[in-house]
Order: sequence, then structure tokens, then C-alpha cells
Amino acid sequence: MKRLLNTLYVTSGNKYLSLDGENIVVLEDQKEIGRVPLHNLQEIVTFGYTGSSPALMGACAQRNIDLVFMSGNGRFLARVTGEVKGNVTLRKQQYRISDDRENSIYIARNFIIGKVYNARWVLERAVRDHGMRLDVEMIKKKSAFLAQSMKKIRTCENTEELLGMEGEAASVYFSVFDDLILQQKEDFAFHGRNKRPPLDNVNAMLSFGYSLLASMCGSALEAVGLDPYVGFFHTDRPGRMSLALDLMEEFRSIMIDRFVLSLINKRIIKEKHFIKKENDAVIMTDEGRKLFLSAWQAKKQEMIKHPFLDEKIEWGMAPYVQSLLLARYLRGDLDEYPPFFWK
Repeated sequence: MKRLLNTLYVTSGNKYLSLDGENIVVLEDQKEIGRVPLHNLQEIVTFGYTGSSPALMGACAQRNIDLVFMSGNGRFLARVTGEVKGNVTLRKQQYRISDDRENSIYIARNFIIGKVYNARWVLERAVRDHGMRLDVEMIKKKSAFLAQSMKKIRTCENTEELLGMEGEAASVYFSVFDDLILQQKEDFAFHGRNKRPPLDNVNAMLSFGYSLLASMCGSALEAVGLDPYVGFFHTDRPGRMSLALDLMEEFRSIMIDRFVLSLINKRIIKEKHFIKKENDAVIMTDEGRKLFLSAWQAKKQEMIKHPFLDEKIEWGMAPYVQSLLLARYLRGDLDEYPPFFWK
């Protein structure tokens, strides 16, 4: 149970939520383990299938407190909301800014600044931890290029230029990604990013991880009342969660890329966990996916300190916090959307 920005998160799936007077009561095995006054809350997000009492759902609807239900894996299930709610106003503002390319660039470039900053941090962290096994001079050059890219991105006023800068930075980052693979090199060589379909073991894991992250970001945006299909950097396309893709840019390198490297370098995932199909596409076996997902669930439960809020949260909560911050910016409560700068 964690409170952030007037939102209560109940992150473990075996908790039942009930009402006692003006308080939400969190129960585990019919025993009270937490109590929070309702008047302090704007939203409650609960993960799992245990549920909540009808009395609490009615009280939340009456007080215009969102009660959001998520699956244990973070998939959006449903939201209980009252008759009068600010989500309509929030979404209308989202749509207005998305249609105005001059204004949407200010949000889009902060997503990409976060992406490039965190990609650079991955390289710097690798040099710090494995300097004796890496070509430090080459990686430092790539890191310096990313630092210069961030300066250009901060002043970019054009969406097409921003797209080019983002692509160039990603290319430079991935040009040394193979060097960060320190174990099982014969089975996990990386010669560049490929997708639809992935053509090697590393890309198969990256694509699988990015899909999980996109789903998590989409659910987080849905939970705070934003439309995950209307973005500021990625253009609208039927069936594409453009805003979820925007948000996940900040987290690709630090949540998925480092995670995949860890699975390889710690020999958790091995060559036997992949299958090459007739069209040369590489997919993970059922056993490989189970190992990946088990490690992913553990990863999401690791504690970190959020760089903007300066509070400890679980890794898996980071997209939800960023979604809240984005919603607050759109409402006018923040002067600027703060990217997630990991350290």
C-alpha cells in the first residue's frame, strides 16, 4: 500500500478493500492492515482480483474518487467513477494539445529527453560496473554524443526534427549494445535492432519486454483518466496506443534493456529458450516466457527512489507516477512535464 499524489496504490493482489465510516480499510485474510481517510484521496488503484465492497464503490462514486481495478500483471480492468468527473475535461485538454503541434512538441521533447538521458545512463553505468571488460573510450564517445543530443532536443521546435534526433540517438546507443553482453556471446550476439519479426534471441526478448512495458504504460494512463491512444510524439493511428508509446520511451533502456542484459549475463535465459520459425522469426519458448515473466515480476517489485518526487516506490509503479505527473501538467498544476531521469 502506497500513497502518491493523493492516489492510494494497493499493489499486492490478496487485499480486499472495504468502507468504515469515512475511511477505506485494507484487509488481508479478513484482518485490517491499513486505513486511509477518503477525504484525502482523488483515486484508488488496486491490483489483483480480490476486489472491494459495494459500499466502498458507492462511496467513491458519490465523492468523485476514481476506484480503478487492475490485474496482477498491471492490465486495466475497470474504473468506478461518479456522475461528475474531471476526466472529460482532462481528455479534452489532451486532445486539444495533441492536435496543436506547436504545443505538443513541449511534451514530446521531454519524453525524448528522458529517453536519451536514461540510455546514456545505461552506458555510463556499464562503464562503471564493467570497465575492465569494455572498450571504455568508445562507449564514452557514444555517451558524449548522447549528451550533445540532449542539448539539441531541449531547444527543438519541430516534430520532424525531433523524430530525426530520436532516431539518431537510438542508433548510436544500440551501436554499442552488443558490447554490454558479457556472457553467452555465441548465442546472444546483437547486430542491431530488428522487429516485426525479431530475427535473433536478443531482439526477441527486447520485443517481448517492450510489449509488456507498452501494456503497463497504457494501463497507467487509463488509470489516471488519459486516453492512451492519443499521443504527443507518436502520431495517431487506428489501434495504436500512441500516448503509451510516448510514455514508454523514458523507460525502454532502464526497465527493459538492462533487464534483458541481466537475464543474459546472469545466464537465466539460454539458447534453448528460443525457437527459429520458417520465416526466420525468433520467438521464446513457453519455458523461456515463464522464466522471463517470473524475473519481470520480481523486477517490478524492486524499490527505487523516484527522481522527481524523492519518494521510494516499486519499479512497477514508475509508469503510474509519470502518468499522474502528465495528468497534473495537462490540468495546469505543473509548469512542465518532468521526465523520469534515473540515476
